[in-house]
Amino acid sequence: MAASLLSLIITIIICCNVTAAAPNQPGGGFSVHLIHRDSATSPLYNPNETPTQRLGSALKRSINRLHRFAPKSTSSSSLPYSDVTASNGEYLMNISIGTPPFPILAVADTGSDVVWTQCKPCSSCYDQDAPIFDPAASSSYKTVPCSSNACSSLQAEGAYCSSSADAVCHYKVGYGDRSHTYGDLALDTLTMGSTAGRDVAFPKTLIGCGHDNAGTFNRNGSGLVGLGRGSASLVTQLGSSIGGKFSYCLVPFGSENRLTSSMNFGQNAVVSGAVSTPLFSHVSQPTFYFLKLEAVTVGKERLAFGGSSVVDGEEGNIIIDSGTTVTLVPSDFFAQLSDAVDSQVVGGEKARDPQDFLSLCYVADYSRLQVPPITFHFQGADVELTRDNAFVQVSDTVTCLAFYGSDDASIYGNVAQQNFLIGYDLQKGTVSFKPTDCARN
Repeated sequence: MAASLLSLIITIIICCNVTAAAPNQPGGGFSVHLIHRDSATSPLYNPNETPTQRLGSALKRSINRLHRFAPKSTSSSSLPYSDVTASNGEYLMNISIGTPPFPILAVADTGSDVVWTQCKPCSSCYDQDAPIFDPAASSSYKTVPCSSNACSSLQAEGAYCSSSADAVCHYKVGYGDRSHTYGDLALDTLTMGSTAGRDVAFPKTLIGCGHDNAGTFNRNGSGLVGLGRGSASLVTQLGSSIGGKFSYCLVPFGSENRLTSSMNFGQNAVVSGAVSTPLFSHVSQPTFYFLKLEAVTVGKERLAFGGSSVVDGEEGNIIIDSGTTVTLVPSDFFAQLSDAVDSQVVGGEKARDPQDFLSLCYVADYSRLQVPPITFHFQGADVELTRDNAFVQVSDTVTCLAFYGSDDASIYGNVAQQNFLIGYDLQKGTVSFKPTDCARN
């Protein structure tokens, strides 16, 4: 079971193995494969790392990622600046940009919006293994002018014009780990493959053509694809072609490291027989998917959730994010939750996390550790976690509660989402949960 640690971070590889409807068929569906970041099939796989080392890296990425979700203070700078956190390769997405299609391997991120890739000419680009996109070679590439409505309406995504004489709309995105990308906003054709033997093209997709990109980006990737709720994200831009629907099913990473998860769009993303909860938006954080968590029940003890978890006084007090590892809750609530869990665990002795990250841990045979059922009571939807959703094995002998106390933001992480088919319907404004054996679906 030590290998189950690897389920903490998922990597999406979207390749040509896709079934799709043409974009002129509203709501048409297609599906893609999700491959664990640390799977032997992932380009980021390091065979020299141990499971414990991979877990340590995953936990560090979660803390770096947390910086993005904390409410931002108003900057005194007159230059629009979109501040998010680099994903460090949590997900990878194979798409093509331009005419003829130019293959791009980019980080996919549900917590940001801009779709960007490194572009020639590079004034300052990080090293990448694949060739760099040359916009001059694409017949469908067109820069966005400063005079356009698109430029003025995308300031939240980092769009700006530095002067009245500037003809091309630029973008600037900074990341919590001090990585950044600067460049031109443009429209070009985004293409995905199809198992039907034909490509599915989405013309006039807004992209960032990055000429200055630096930081912790992995050389296996060529940029980033934003899948958040903002107007520049890929999900929003696909709009009616996917009916505002997408879903995913994350496979727990165990002994078989080549199992794939799935991500679905359009009609393929409809989740039937599920419980659903409303989606909420925050004016100050429009990118993120907020849910309203009312309580968490541990065994028979119900713990009300609220107070310090509410952001900006708006409804919606927890972000659901597939790129964050553990579930983050306010420190005061975490203390209550830990006490409730600890009082009901049987078959283990208290221990210290070797990584010094998770605080409630036990020395125990994982298969014999008896833990209480934990149920998340979202508005209108009760989601009962299995042991694998609530605990992670951090070494051969130590198992820890996969929750972390944080007063910056509350996030429902991907460990809690494993083996659930989770569907987003942006038209209805709901998220649905259905227990599913993701390895078989």
